[in-house]
Amino acid sequence: MAKLKKAAAFDPQTFLSKIGAGRRSETLKANHVVFSQGEAATAIYYLQKGKAKTTVTSRGGKEAVLAIISAGDFFGEGCLNGQSRRIATVITMTECEIMRIEKVAMMRVLHEEPKFSDLFIAHLVHRNSRVEEDLVDQLFNSSEKRLARTLLLLANFGKDGKQEPVIAKISQETLAEMIGTTRSRVSFFMNKFRRLGFIDYSGDSHGNLQVHSSLLNLVLRDGELNGKH
Repeated sequence: MAKLKKAAAFDPQTFLSKIGAGRRSETLKANHVVFSQGEAATAIYYLQKGKAKTTVTSRGGKEAVLAIISAGDFFGEGCLNGQSRRIATVITMTECEIMRIEKVAMMRVLHEEPKFSDLFIAHLVHRNSRVEEDLVDQLFNSSEKRLARTLLLLANFGKDGKQEPVIAKISQETLAEMIGTTRSRVSFFMNKFRRLGFIDYSGDSHGNLQVHSSLLNLVLRDGELNGKH
């Protein structure tokens, strides 16, 4: 009976928002390295607020952006699967509030709390689907469509929760790395999107931009837009 009461009282969001045994909360400024490729993997993280990016660097020094992490996402969970070293780097893009959960504490709550296990499994399934979509996007879509989809994802279109039509300070270089093209192509497409009324954009590489739902038109069309309304 005591166990049933404990399970009923457990709230995953409370667990992820309050410090306790094996977990601590951190507020980090933009451009802060949460963890680096190659360092020991001993904890998992939950992003409470803000945005971060996952990057990987080749032996030759070439860097690529693998993913954008948004509020409500876990990251660094490779340590639960026997990963002893980080295979990527995570850097904050805005000011972030992050919960760090030690591996032992994470394993314990996954075994003891079904509600938390359900939440975590849902995250893994969603992320797996996202990886598959990203791969299809990279293989079959043009860089223009990949940029449009990336902007919509950054603004949380199609994701549960409140949309964020204003994207804070993401450089054209980062966007280029994410979609696998050059900065000049990103600049060309951004100006085109602005001209068509899909975004409001100042044009500088570090300015905020506003994403409109009409940008979905480009992603959903089979052909490319010809520049006319």
